[in-house]
Amino acid sequence: MAKAPSPNKPQTQSPGGIDLRDRWLAAFLAWLLPGLGHFYQRRTAKGVLFCVMILSTFCYGLVLGEGRVVYASFGPQERRLPYLSQVGVGLPALPALVQMQRVRAGKEPLFGESRFMAPPNYEQGELSALHLRLNRRWELGSVFTMIAGLLNFLVIYDAFAGPADALRGAPQQKATERPPPGSAGST
Repeated sequence: MAKAPSPNKPQTQSPGGIDLRDRWLAAFLAWLLPGLGHFYQRRTAKGVLFCVMILSTFCYGLVLGEGRVVYASFGPQERRLPYLSQVGVGLPALPALVQMQRVRAGKEPLFGESRFMAPPNYEQGELSALHLRLNRRWELGSVFTMIAGLLNFLVIYDAFAGPADALRGAPQQKATERPPPGSAGST
């Protein structure tokens, strides 16, 4: 005998019948690391695809910008709005917040001379020097890392809501169509 679902327990199945497990945890895991929410839901192929594609896009942007295009800065000199999309990648973008706090506190940034994900020193004109030295790679690196973060927002939604095709339900047969020969109801 099948157990009736409890009215207090949230539904964990998408309309297509896929077990989404705990949707909120899946969404959080998908933000933490792209694809991790799908691994949690046992949708491994999607998890691998999202993890590889989004992280490789993010890392390629970091390489183009020599690790300097992802940084958080919300002070009077600059409001780094691109970081709001870059943080969509989750853990790979969080060292920028640590670096920002260290620089604000007057401490030496982590990762030594490379200043990886550290905000530039505005008094020394470091941001202008970075733009001159990296030229187009600065802009391309920023765009690649922002795209990776924005794409991961779609992945987070997919982990929370389930596959988009499941929302449509089963395809319905038009009333004017005839069933295939040999099936029940054919004349």
